[in-house]
Amino acid sequence: MNLLKVNKSIAALFLLLVIFFDAKAQNKAAFENLKTVLKKIEKQHQVHFSYLEKDVAGVSVQSPAKEKTIESKIDFLIQETELNFEFITSNYIAISHKSKTTTIRFQLKDATNTIPIEAATIKINGSKNTITSDAKGLFEIDPKTVFQIEISHINYLSKGITINTNETAKPLNIIYLYPLVNELKEVVTANILTNGISKKTDGSLEIKPKKFGLLPGLVEPDVFETLKQIPGIVSADETLSNLNVRGGTHDQNLFLWNGIRLFQTAHFFGLISALNPNLAHNIKIFKNGSSAFYGEGISSVVDIATQNRDSEKDPTSIGANLISADFFTQIKIAPQTAVEISARRSHTDAFQSPTYKSYYKKIFQNTAISNVTNNEIVDYNNKENFYFYDATAQITQKINSKTQANLSLIAISNSLELNEFKTENDILVTKNSSLKQATYAGALSVNSYWNSNFRTELEAYASVYNINSTNESITNNRNLNQENTIVDTGIRIKNYNTISNTLKFQSGYQFNEIGIRNFDQINIPAFFRSVKEVLISHALIGELSYQSNNNKIKTTLGVRNNYMASLSKNSVEPRLQFHYNFSDSFSTEIQGERKSQLSSQVIDLQQDFLGIEKRRWVLANDADIPVMFSNQWSVGFTFKKNQWLVILDNFYKQVSGITSKSQGFQNQLEFLRINGNYTVLGTELLVQKRIHHFTTWMSYSVLRNDYEFESFNPSIFPSNFEINHNLTTALIYDYNQMKLALGSTFFSGKPNTLPLSTTAIFPTLDKPEIAYDLPNSSNLTNYFQINVSGSKSFKFNKNNVLTVGVSVQNIFDTKNNINQNFRINNNLNTIEKVDTYSLSRTFNAFLRCSL
Repeated sequence: MNLLKVNKSIAALFLLLVIFFDAKAQNKAAFENLKTVLKKIEKQHQVHFSYLEKDVAGVSVQSPAKEKTIESKIDFLIQETELNFEFITSNYIAISHKSKTTTIRFQLKDATNTIPIEAATIKINGSKNTITSDAKGLFEIDPKTVFQIEISHINYLSKGITINTNETAKPLNIIYLYPLVNELKEVVTANILTNGISKKTDGSLEIKPKKFGLLPGLVEPDVFETLKQIPGIVSADETLSNLNVRGGTHDQNLFLWNGIRLFQTAHFFGLISALNPNLAHNIKIFKNGSSAFYGEGISSVVDIATQNRDSEKDPTSIGANLISADFFTQIKIAPQTAVEISARRSHTDAFQSPTYKSYYKKIFQNTAISNVTNNEIVDYNNKENFYFYDATAQITQKINSKTQANLSLIAISNSLELNEFKTENDILVTKNSSLKQATYAGALSVNSYWNSNFRTELEAYASVYNINSTNESITNNRNLNQENTIVDTGIRIKNYNTISNTLKFQSGYQFNEIGIRNFDQINIPAFFRSVKEVLISHALIGELSYQSNNNKIKTTLGVRNNYMASLSKNSVEPRLQFHYNFSDSFSTEIQGERKSQLSSQVIDLQQDFLGIEKRRWVLANDADIPVMFSNQWSVGFTFKKNQWLVILDNFYKQVSGITSKSQGFQNQLEFLRINGNYTVLGTELLVQKRIHHFTTWMSYSVLRNDYEFESFNPSIFPSNFEINHNLTTALIYDYNQMKLALGSTFFSGKPNTLPLSTTAIFPTLDKPEIAYDLPNSSNLTNYFQINVSGSKSFKFNKNNVLTVGVSVQNIFDTKNNINQNFRINNNLNTIEKVDTYSLSRTFNAFLRCSL
């Protein structure tokens, strides 16, 4: 019995020892690295800890119970470690050693977006040693009674601070630095038309889509649709592939995306912007007085640049409307490497919404997709398959504190397949036609900051544009293949030099090689053409900017020396921007420029490329296609006070070297190839008023635009792109995540040429022709449309936002005649009128989620 009791006692003791050591083992296992514990707490409670690596290195602690509050967990960590924890804000906690409570710790932040500043240099006066801020903007200084520090960074204004350790009790002191770019006041006025559009002192308009409000008829901030709201910019046929700026043609505008020239600006052959509207972009628009670093584009410059997204609120966004769906995200794959990806694709090949049907009817009327007889549209028995997509990628790599590289890639594509069929002699006849339009491009840029006064930007880019069509006629066995291809490559070097607080000098060099190939092949009658042309140009640029200390005067004088090596031609092109503030509420600006352009679009035949995208790009040869030159001056005034904004611009523009083939004639000049010029004189007015959460505006432009073709009689007559009067009005409401927009567009009918008779004439017996009145001696009826849109955002937490919206274009279904031409009915020898109409009432809706 005694032995049994002993055995029981030993067993009990053994059990206790097992429990004890197991508990010890469990306790030991429960200890974790402090950084791991902090990350868990950050994720669970949405807080952020700030600390120096050496303060937490090697520290282990038990993980607090998950169900505890953040305050209880901090109290626990204070008891278990030799560290101080202090709430700087409700979700920002600073950590420091208890043994170093007198050590002064600092964090540097950007004053504009509160982003930590890395690699700043901190010098203590009286000491030869310097300190550098880490990736979180943190640095630490051993205490003295009173001392001074000097903080400097190549991208920020230097700052001196006097430190008194007796007065500094915080464990973390935040210091804000201002970027150098904010040293000079550049904004004349913000919120033109809507949020996110502002006017700059260089005369440009700047658009930031991510801060965009709402415009009438738009469900989302479509980049190129926005341009149509600006005075002086109009699209008489409603498309984004035919934007006319101050009377110029669409191809006379220079469109850039991250330094890459875009030869394709729209999807759906003109109705939808080719760029994802939800990308974080800055868009600068110059109607005149552009920088000498911009070549080509004699009418305007639209410079679209990707923004640094560190300050954006929605790094991931998913959305869809009744035409397409899109996606955007930003991924930081390494501390110094960030990747942005966006993609958008239409679902038109899977689902044909009412919006798609309305677009389809608008864009394909009077083309090879439909046959016009006696002013009625008769569809072929056909089946179409249409879709589009675009995708972008940008990689930002910070090489070191002074050098950063950016790689930008973009792809844009439209694809239309048309299967036509009919029964002939009990046999099914099928024909297949197609039209494909695509852009693939990339650019690599490297920015190097040599010191606070000098930096260099080096950029190389390549862009390929192609439009390819196959037209198999169902009425005969005629097949037509056409192709237009552009390869555009170049290198740019730009130096920024700050001479003083008031003077800046920029210089640079640009090399460009552009090759264009045109291909045509017909089987009946047999015809083949393949033409490839290449032009090389070099440009030297210099630009001097002055801004007075009191911000009253800002002026930039630039010159571009453009040598067209392939043509052995030189062009000296001065540029001027002058801005003067009479007072805080009234200013004036004078702008002028001379520019040249080597590439342009022409129309050989109206039925080219299925009659949908009739234009093809060609290069100047200084013979039948001359180099185009423009000279432009403008004088403007801006008044802003008591929520009123008035902008008045008067301008004169003269363009030489145009060809009749580039102007889209459909009258007696259609088949002529003659060269000439045009002159535009006009005035633009914008009046805007803000009342609480409402903004209302009226923009108006009036101009006269005349051609001059010396070899034609009459030699002077109105331009095809003369819109004498253009009026846009809107009323915007924006409050508490609710946005509503109501607006109207009115412009006078575009010039038109009428026939003198309803029957054809016969200069030769086998060739009937139309006898026309004087070119552009009449006008189409005036255009008028009312649009409405609205959106509402629902914020679920700090980062998750759901936005829904609707829009209606042409709410009253007004039937606007936007084009008219005439043709001969060969069976009756009569003249038929062909009318093209505007977009009918079109409803659209969208849903977007920001994560």
